[in-house]
Amino acid sequence: MRRQHFAELLEELAPRRELARESALEALRGGPRKRAEGAGRKPKLVDRLLVTLVHLRLGLPHQALAVLYRVDRSTVSSAVRQVRAMLADRGFAVPDRPGVRIRTLEDLFAYAYAEAEDVTVCIEGTEVQVRRPQAGRPGRKPFVSGKKRQNTMKSTTLSDHQGRVLFSGALRPGRIHDQTCVRSEGIAEQFHQHPTVKAEVDEGYRGLTNEFPGQVTTANTLTR
Repeated sequence: MRRQHFAELLEELAPRRELARESALEALRGGPRKRAEGAGRKPKLVDRLLVTLVHLRLGLPHQALAVLYRVDRSTVSSAVRQVRAMLADRGFAVPDRPGVRIRTLEDLFAYAYAEAEDVTVCIEGTEVQVRRPQAGRPGRKPFVSGKKRQNTMKSTTLSDHQGRVLFSGALRPGRIHDQTCVRSEGIAEQFHQHPTVKAEVDEGYRGLTNEFPGQVTTANTLTR
């Protein structure tokens, strides 16, 4: 990411974060602030944004980032949780379409449907290592990925034929199969509603290829 792009992103997110922070503090206090505006500790958004971007780009565990930036793991987790939500609200920029952003799966398929001749959607599941849930927590076992032998969360990523990400979401515990993530998120239904949208998937989504033979094709390896 270029410095100019990072600065623009920081400038855009700063007012949103301040508004969300004040709202959270007011709910915690149970009323409006009593100290003058500007008093108290001011966490730096630039550090939190940088840590979150590194996590999203490289998939590093929170503990590794905590060691790298010399902070507590809980600080990294808090930063990623807050900033990732703000980035999701912005949506995903569409390559070569200034001003167009995709915020939901419906937006993505509507865009691909309108640009059917130029857009082929690539669908892939991505696993990110997470901390092991506490002992005794209900639903602890589903986080154990049989593929990676680690505790993971799985997200479904949709990109164009050049590997540029258009949407990432459908977060599920790592043990859940890719195909289950797709169906529970409603992606299969989107193919029914947009019959001209084409997609490429890996072997984990073989069921989509069988159900939509004219729309979905299976590739041995997807280029990200």
